[in-house]
Amino acid sequence: YFMWSETNNKLERTFEFKDFKESIAFIQLVAFAAEKMDHHPEIYNLYNKVELKLCTHSAGDTITAKDKKLAAEIDVIYDGHFNNGK
Repeated sequence: YFMWSETNNKLERTFEFKDFKESIAFIQLVAFAAEKMDHHPEIYNLYNKVELKLCTHSAGDTITAKDKKLAAEIDVIYDGHFNNGK
């Protein structure tokens, strides 16, 4: 999760896509992964950009191993479907 930054007790990362449709496809894949882990990120979308913020509310809104695991899974989703060698 090295491309994620830690800000205000949250892991944060912004992803950029070629268009709105691709950004929504990414959000859908992230939603499935998050639901499977029962750990749900904050998701913000503006056209071709998606900003994700992760923290564990039940642990006092701090970063935990659950957040790092979900961040790693999100990176796999991005790299496997959208990164195209960037």
